[in-house]
Amino acid sequence: MANSMGSLFIGESGLKTSQNALNATANNFANVDTKGYVRERVLQEDRHYDTFSRTPAIGPSQAGLGVAIGDVIHARDIFLDKTFRTQWGRSGFYSTTFEAIAEIQTLFQELEGTAFQDALLGENGLRGAFEEYAKNPANEVNQNLVIQKSSLFISRAKAVYTGLKKYQSNLNQQMSDTIDDINEIGDKIRELNLQIMKIETGGIETAMDLRDQRDLLLDELARYGDINYKELANGIVKVNFENVTFVDETHVYEIGKQMDEETGFITPYWTHLSNLEKEQYYKVYDTTQEISTAKKNDIGSLKALLLARGDKHANYLDLDGVSMEQYDKTLGNSVMMNVEAELDMLVHTIVTKINDLLAPNIASNTAISGTDENGNKVTFAAGTKILDTENCCVGADGSLPPQELFERTGCSRYTKVLGDDGVTYYVYNEEDPTDTANQYTIGSIHINPKLLESESLLPAYLQNGKDGELPEAIELGKALEALWNNDTMFLSPHDTTPCTFGEFYGKMIGEIATLGSVFGSTASGLEGTALATDNARQQVIGVSSDEELTNMIKFQNAYNASSRFINVINEMIETLIYQMG
Repeated sequence: MANSMGSLFIGESGLKTSQNALNATANNFANVDTKGYVRERVLQEDRHYDTFSRTPAIGPSQAGLGVAIGDVIHARDIFLDKTFRTQWGRSGFYSTTFEAIAEIQTLFQELEGTAFQDALLGENGLRGAFEEYAKNPANEVNQNLVIQKSSLFISRAKAVYTGLKKYQSNLNQQMSDTIDDINEIGDKIRELNLQIMKIETGGIETAMDLRDQRDLLLDELARYGDINYKELANGIVKVNFENVTFVDETHVYEIGKQMDEETGFITPYWTHLSNLEKEQYYKVYDTTQEISTAKKNDIGSLKALLLARGDKHANYLDLDGVSMEQYDKTLGNSVMMNVEAELDMLVHTIVTKINDLLAPNIASNTAISGTDENGNKVTFAAGTKILDTENCCVGADGSLPPQELFERTGCSRYTKVLGDDGVTYYVYNEEDPTDTANQYTIGSIHINPKLLESESLLPAYLQNGKDGELPEAIELGKALEALWNNDTMFLSPHDTTPCTFGEFYGKMIGEIATLGSVFGSTASGLEGTALATDNARQQVIGVSSDEELTNMIKFQNAYNASSRFINVINEMIETLIYQMG
């Protein structure tokens, strides 16, 4: 009788175990499309065996106490997780950079139809205007054509440069949002750490759903930067971001935003390692490092945004006379700054060379002392640039100084000085590297308003005329036309082949296209690798509806078998009781 009653408990253990297994399977079914969910796999084990007697020749006589759930496995492959997160982070870096390059290509409209090249090199562009001008410099139609096409060229250059600056601001906003997302992920991981630790402290229950949420957050964090992590014995995960502690047992060490007052650009820094009172910022990234897969520093969209945007709006001064080492640490890592500097260098060179032909300068042989236009006493050292009054051409009015075609916002080309020797000098106002308004840069140049009012003031005549007539400056026209064939430019410090304006532009666009192709193909390849790794990972953690249906049928049959077993035992006990009664 005792064994018969005990058999009821064996059947009851089968019912409970099968019911719990069905519950786990149903939970898997319910979360088949839940992002980040890891399937639960039930392992059954024998309960304790009671030993009744031991026979040396035969062995112990034992009776089992049924079945129990040994464990519910929450399986993950740590190697696949690490591989996926690394490839996902690298994919984020290259994808973000490729998006910036694609935006640059759009701004130049090389793929849209109306190319910047047309305004510069086309038959109806600036070059074509000077070719017509060279045929007859004194022709007002040709003069007007030069002014119109110059205005169009400057307008187009400003539009492209402004677009580049706006996209830098867009990247800056993306950086700000990304930093907020990273800090928010850190807060969520810390909260989940505490909840998991509370639930698992007793060693009875595993916080599976909370662990799934935390692993999904680690996947998201890996997209933004280089992470490594370690789970402690109490269930807490410590996370490092870019080799600095980000989440530990009790804290989240957030990333701050250092803002540049002039540009509004933000730079991420570690708040807990910085001294704000002394304005000492511990930056998250060293942007002077060379980016390469070998150095394992091509990871994360946040770094890609920072490098693509750069730290300022660049112009020709960031490229002019810069060494290879300095270039690699500044412009070389930023696609936006590099293109801005190259575009401005092209425009600056074209503008200054045209102006230098229309209003040529020479170095003074001696020091110049005298009085300027405002009545101030001034002195200039020997070698100062002054107008070459003997060899320059003039406009239809014959007056000096000749009008420059492109004018700076902050100053005129010359300062008129009446020398103490009675000679009038036109002293060239040098470009100020500290003030963009005094530079021939895209943001500060415009067409000379006097030429817009009267195109005949464009230098097109020689001064040595007879009977008041001004001979046409044929040589000046030829020099302006030949300017487009002079190979005096270099794209970067790494470029050793001199090129013309057109070749410079071709190299610049070719460089953008090459970078776009490289980064695009790399991003595509890494996304494919990450997807393949994730597919392999899903074989371990993913829910298969077919497999779960098979398990459900298996556990349902086990439940039914236990139920029938109990019925049989019940009938047997009932028979024994009635017969003995």
